[in-house]
Amino acid sequence: MRQSCHRLLEHQQAGGEEPPLYSPVDQISVVPEHVGREAGGKLTRYAPTEEDEATLRELLLSLQRQVSVMSMNLSAKLDELQRGDRQLETTVALCEIRTQLQELTKSVESCQSEVSEVKRDMVAIKQELDTVQQVKEEIEELREYVDRLEEHTQRRKLRLLEQGLTFFLSYAILAAVLGMLQFGYNTGVINAPGRNIENFMKDVYKDRYGKDIQDDAVNTLYSIAVSIFAIGGMLGGFSGGMIANRFGRKGGLLLNNILGISGASLMGFTKISHCYEMLFFGRFIIGVNCGLNTSLVPMYISEIAPLNLRGGLGTVNQLAVTVGLLLSQVLGIEQILGTDDGWPILLGLAVCPAILQLLLLPACPESPRYLLITRQWEEEARRALRRLRASNQVEEDIEEMRAEERAQQAEASISMRELLCSPTLRAPLLIGVVMQLSQQLSGINAVFYYSTSLFTSSGLTEESAKFATMGIGAIMVGMTLVSLPLMDRTGRRTLHLYGLGGMFIFSIFITISFLIKEFFGYVQEMIDWMSYLSVVSTLSFVVFFAVGPGSIPWLITAELFSQGPRPSAMAIAVLVNWMANFVVGIGFPSMKALLENYTFLPFSVFLAIFWIFTYKKVPETKNKTFEEILALFRNSNGRDSFRDSRLYGSMMNCVNALEQQLPPPPPAPVDEKHDSLSEQSSAGGEAGRPPPPLPPPRFPATGNV
Repeated sequence: MRQSCHRLLEHQQAGGEEPPLYSPVDQISVVPEHVGREAGGKLTRYAPTEEDEATLRELLLSLQRQVSVMSMNLSAKLDELQRGDRQLETTVALCEIRTQLQELTKSVESCQSEVSEVKRDMVAIKQELDTVQQVKEEIEELREYVDRLEEHTQRRKLRLLEQGLTFFLSYAILAAVLGMLQFGYNTGVINAPGRNIENFMKDVYKDRYGKDIQDDAVNTLYSIAVSIFAIGGMLGGFSGGMIANRFGRKGGLLLNNILGISGASLMGFTKISHCYEMLFFGRFIIGVNCGLNTSLVPMYISEIAPLNLRGGLGTVNQLAVTVGLLLSQVLGIEQILGTDDGWPILLGLAVCPAILQLLLLPACPESPRYLLITRQWEEEARRALRRLRASNQVEEDIEEMRAEERAQQAEASISMRELLCSPTLRAPLLIGVVMQLSQQLSGINAVFYYSTSLFTSSGLTEESAKFATMGIGAIMVGMTLVSLPLMDRTGRRTLHLYGLGGMFIFSIFITISFLIKEFFGYVQEMIDWMSYLSVVSTLSFVVFFAVGPGSIPWLITAELFSQGPRPSAMAIAVLVNWMANFVVGIGFPSMKALLENYTFLPFSVFLAIFWIFTYKKVPETKNKTFEEILALFRNSNGRDSFRDSRLYGSMMNCVNALEQQLPPPPPAPVDEKHDSLSEQSSAGGEAGRPPPPLPPPRFPATGNV
């Protein structure tokens, strides 16, 4: 122990490093003072000395100092460690705060950007709201303008409905319908002298070839003479639109009379030339003449007629046809010209309507619509209207024509192909074509062409059959006269439905009369009774034809189209009419031989189909302007929306007026717009009652809204 203490003291005095806090056991051993160790490991007792005590005391003091120093060192190190930990935590916290501040700065910048965008959006929304408010005000003004325009249109229409029939208008219509009289005369003239013409063909054939011709061949030649008229009609009807646009309605009718005179002359000199081919050629030329008449005459009359008289005056077309039919039937009886010597004169009398029209028509004016809309000759149109209306107040007619012109500016010149491809015009074209088919496929031409043989086969004598045929013509004239006032009172669609329905019923009765005559042919009283039933059914069939399908297809086809597509539409409709005419004329004898007593059943089926189509698709055009009828098919292709056509027509007027009167971009100042607007309004209205002024727009009509 003493040695250990000495070593410790020496170490401390030598300035060495502090010993560890705890020494090894083999270095320090503390034993009681009365205990000692002997050699060999035995404990012995001894007494400590003063030197040992002093050394031990020093050692303890040194240990205390070391402990104090070590404690201070430990405290200092602990403080240092504690300060280091706080610094580290603070640094980490500051880094996190700095990161959050950066994110917050970015968020603030993003919010500022969004706030700026929101401010810009708010400014844009405010501008849009201002624009919407302006548009709303403009719409209100336009609505008021449309209301005023509709009132003005209704007043103008009422004034148009007050127009009456003047002397010069009657004269113009009389001169024009001579063409339809020509058509009716040549349709029926071939019927009564049929036997005489067949005898002539037999004689010519025998003189040429030295042998008799067979009956079937004679029937074929006669069918050619009947049907080639329809082939010429197809050609004339199809070219009617081109003639109307190039030479005008009146000019086309005047030129057409050259064909009428030529064809009638050829037929009149057939017997002298001893050549039945001349009859065929003359019938073809007169067919071309009649085809042009069926296209030009309804067009001319519908364009010069006042609104309230358009239906009745359009029926005059059919009246002229029926008068021509009756005239041909009366002159064709044996007591007058229905003889072997008289039939060429009967056919040649077709020259009279052509010559008469050449004398009367030059004094008539050209169609005002053609002059104003097609030719843009306003002064000539006004002059023609003054003559036709017998008044200087023609502004209502001019305004109505200008409204039609504005509504049809996009279709000013319509070709056949454009007419067929146009969705707006396809519906009225289909209606016009079906209406023409309802006239020809109803079976009426079978009655016209073969009525005498039909009545003969029913049991009548040949003389009685001819008088019954005359009765057909007389009934046609009488019922057409009856339908004149009904056309504008009852309406086109209603009369057409009545006509088709009545024809359907009596076509069934005709078939029944044929069947009863066959089954009870051995009873003479039954034969007589059935003959009368057949005649009455046939005449009733003709009565209902005169009420509706006789005149309405010609009238309504011209009404369904405005000035631009009307000529092409009329050409297509007339072509279809003549094609059906030809099919019935050439096919009825064969159908009669094939079906015998059931000959009229196919016509009954067609009549039922046409009745359903008319009920579903055909609109009522009574007292409607061309503009309103056009608006119907632009707005909707159904009959249900027709009640809104007046308002739609006024809207079309307003839109077209806006398109014309708004200046092209860049927009001019408001005052200039207003000045140009009033100038156009005064130029269009002249001395009449011009429509109310259009409010000038306050902002350009571009796509900003």
